[in-house]
Amino acid sequence: MSSPLTAEVVFVIGPVAVTKPVIVTWGLMLVMGLGGSLAARSLSVQPTTRQVVVEMIVGLVEDQIRATMRVRPQPYIATIGTLFLFILSANLCSLVPGIEPPTAHIETDAALGLIVFFAIIYFGIKARGLRGYLKTFAEPTLIMIPLNIVETFTRTFSLIVRLFGNVMSGVFVVGIVLSLAGLLVPIPLMALDLLTGTVQAYIFTVLAMVFIGSALDAGQSKEGRKS
Repeated sequence: MSSPLTAEVVFVIGPVAVTKPVIVTWGLMLVMGLGGSLAARSLSVQPTTRQVVVEMIVGLVEDQIRATMRVRPQPYIATIGTLFLFILSANLCSLVPGIEPPTAHIETDAALGLIVFFAIIYFGIKARGLRGYLKTFAEPTLIMIPLNIVETFTRTFSLIVRLFGNVMSGVFVVGIVLSLAGLLVPIPLMALDLLTGTVQAYIFTVLAMVFIGSALDAGQSKEGRKS
């Protein structure tokens, strides 16, 4: 099994080396894009089974945003929903023979962490304005500015390390047991890995909502509670 800190190069485009996790990530993006396009096609007042499933997923994401962020979910559902579905799909790639989940490599988790990092800034500025967002670093006092700035980076780093550590360890354990014990013995561990992947996708997304929610204006939060 390859190291989680290195990735096998599949081909090279000029100076850019394209690795296996990148290929799997592109594949997931393509499948999710086509799946989303098909799911949103031919929507009607009398929903089909497919439409009911899609509406149920969207409703669950909206309810989670309301419960966690205390705001109207519409401005955030695309970001939060896509983040959760991608991480869940990436984590479950380990169930396909010969494919390692891209989230078992630090580069993918770092990219996801950066998405959350910039989403916090974007939604914070959108809700408070640039000046209002910058003022949050001086709360509750000016002395806290250095600590608040450091916290902005450390919480993103914690997201990356948590997802990377849990997914990578699951892949390694199943791989080691498989190499030592044969094909059937690791099945319970694969079931545990499935549960872990789902839980980690949920935790990452909830923490992203908490961090984004902390950057929003308190007045907007109150409005969200009424709606």
